[in-house]
Amino acid sequence: MRYTVNCSILLTELPLPQRFQAVSQAGLSAVELWWPFTTPTPGDDEVNALTRSLKDAGVQLTGLNFDAGDMAGGDRGLVSWPEQRDRFRANVEAVTRIGELTGCKSFNALYGLRQAGHTPAEQDALGAENLAYAAEAVARIGGTILLEPVSGCPGYPLLTAADVVAVLDKVGASNIGLLFDVYHLATNGDDVAAALHTYADCIAHVQLADVPGRGAPGTGELPITAWLNDLAGFGYDGWVGLEYKCENGDPFAWLQHTP
Repeated sequence: MRYTVNCSILLTELPLPQRFQAVSQAGLSAVELWWPFTTPTPGDDEVNALTRSLKDAGVQLTGLNFDAGDMAGGDRGLVSWPEQRDRFRANVEAVTRIGELTGCKSFNALYGLRQAGHTPAEQDALGAENLAYAAEAVARIGGTILLEPVSGCPGYPLLTAADVVAVLDKVGASNIGLLFDVYHLATNGDDVAAALHTYADCIAHVQLADVPGRGAPGTGELPITAWLNDLAGFGYDGWVGLEYKCENGDPFAWLQHTP
């Protein structure tokens, strides 16, 4: 398996450029990020600083989230949020540009919460429209849009792999796929092993954290090594994102015992 470190949740005691350096020093060569800017359309100076720090550390950016709104305030994406349509589309152009500059090809679009004053059908129609727009934009650089289930957020409608795949089918773009996040799936009560077998052909990216606690694999109860073996058996050869919390010790020690 090829592992990429989510530097928005790991190594957060360090400034972002130093996180990239720490990843490199740990012998890993790839990172992924939640949206790292305070605005949906960062200036050239901010984008250039990010690309420079990646290059200086010798790591590849393999995944980038779209702007998801005020995450600390409870937002979980703009894709299906009618009042944020223009903001999302402006961010699509910024994300595509960053992908072109960094070589990043995978872009995670959080779907968004249900909003008062809009029916689910209205939001889902906009969600499909915005995802198709984003897929067309990143296709210019050979990119793929990712869509994932999310846990712990009342009002977020995509809880299972089946929920996500239903949206992918509605969009119908060839460069959009399931982000198979075992932490969110397990926390939401999905049958992860069954979902892996059923939707293996839809999986475009994988992220790992154990349950309970969202710690490194081996700190909880999930059979993550078995699932990784199943993924390999199905021919998955993409990146596996390390999207867990580790406040003490070596965050990558568990990798010594994995495929």
